[in-house]
Amino acid sequence: MAVTSELSPEGTALTLSIKGRFDFAKHQDFRGAYEKPMTKPELFVVDLKETTYVDSSALGMLLLLREYAGGDESDVRVVNCNSDVRKILAISNFDKLFDIS
Repeated sequence: MAVTSELSPEGTALTLSIKGRFDFAKHQDFRGAYEKPMTKPELFVVDLKETTYVDSSALGMLLLLREYAGGDESDVRVVNCNSDVRKILAISNFDKLFDIS
């Protein structure tokens, strides 16, 4: 599966890992991965270590995740971005909405 999720043992953090292209084809898998836990975690981590491409629909999916997680009060982190993905996120001002590392 191109989108995997792992809930921390205490159930407070959910890590979503995207492999390959992060585009509209991943929409249902991505949404299902963060809506699957019975209780909503406090922290969402989007791991882009194996992500090769991000398009505008992926940016929209990240915004939907942020809204689901609580909007301005949410704790959503985007980690392990390659330089191309980091550049796209910076140009889109996502560094103002997400903790990106």
